Amino acid sequence: MVAALAAFGLWFFIAMADEVLEGETGDFDHAVMLALRMPGDPSRPLGPAWLEEVARNITALGSIPVLSLLVIVTVLFLVLARRRWTALFILLSTSAGMATTFLLKYAFGRPRPDLFPHGDMVSTASFPSGHAMISALVYLTLAALVAGLTSSRTLKVYVMGVALILTVIIGISRVYLGVHWPTDVLAGWAAGAVWALIWWALAELVKFRRGGRA
Repeated sequence: MVAALAAFGLWFFIAMADEVLEGETGDFDHAVMLALRMPGDPSRPLGPAWLEEVARNITALGSIPVLSLLVIVTVLFLVLARRRWTALFILLSTSAGMATTFLLKYAFGRPRPDLFPHGDMVSTASFPSGHAMISALVYLTLAALVAGLTSSRTLKVYVMGVALILTVIIGISRVYLGVHWPTDVLAGWAAGAVWALIWWALAELVKFRRGGRA
């Protein structure tokens, strides 16, 4: 099941990247972004004025400073709890994932949307969305860790559901603020999920070989 999901996510990312490189996503990207702007005035996002500030607050949950702080706090907790293998796993998977995100951005070099002023500060290329990819790999990885600490199916679903919701609303906020094309976010979600699945499977394999010790 995990292998199938990872394979599908990888296929989706490659297909999306191919479409972007060929310039085939323009109509879709433009239509979605303009649908989120005020009719007759695309410089203003759809909805009341306060909604844009809410979107900025949500998008911050997927920023490098916030996610790095979350990872550091989690790693230190695991070290103090004598879960050193799990701490190392979290540190390696998230830091390598962040580095891979920036390498992908550099490789594709897609320009940011220029249909209207950006609602948030940006300094890197557009594809894939760093907020979408990194939030997916961090939140899903941490959720898998927490879910593994309980045998309750309800709690597992709740934890994974929270991680998915956070990942989704962070990605949507990037499009709403006009700093990413929708296809940037879709590709970021796919790549982040694949990364989390691969590292989770690797951790389970190592844990099995260590006799279930984390």
